Amino acid sequence: MDRLLVITAQVAIAHGHRVEVIEQIDPLTEEPVVLAVVDLDTGIRYRRTDEVRGEFSRWIGRVIECTVTIGGAGRTVLRVDPIGSGATEAKGALYGADAAADAAKAEADRWGGTDRPPAEEPERFW
Repeated sequence: MDRLLVITAQVAIAHGHRVEVIEQIDPLTEEPVVLAVVDLDTGIRYRRTDEVRGEFSRWIGRVIECTVTIGGAGRTVLRVDPIGSGATEAKGALYGADAAADAAKAEADRWGGTDRPPAEEPERFW
């Protein structure tokens, strides 16, 4: 499944080039924000900041489409097809998995009777 990346800069990357994308989850919107894009075929790095701080995810993909808007602040829309095993957003996936696990625990507590003490075993006669 391809990903659509919108970058507020003029970043021209040719169709078919492999790119490394570094993203970080925005704490306010909980959406991934692109911090850097590295064109692995040419070696050109496009960064938002000099230093990446905090937790981030890194994945590699191949450029399917690149549209650069000129004028004003400039904007680039990249359509990238993730490749490899690191292509998923690990932090986003773990966040969703944690939420699902918490919901399952709450449902199990509600239906499982964890609020009741266990039944006492009767004495055995030999």
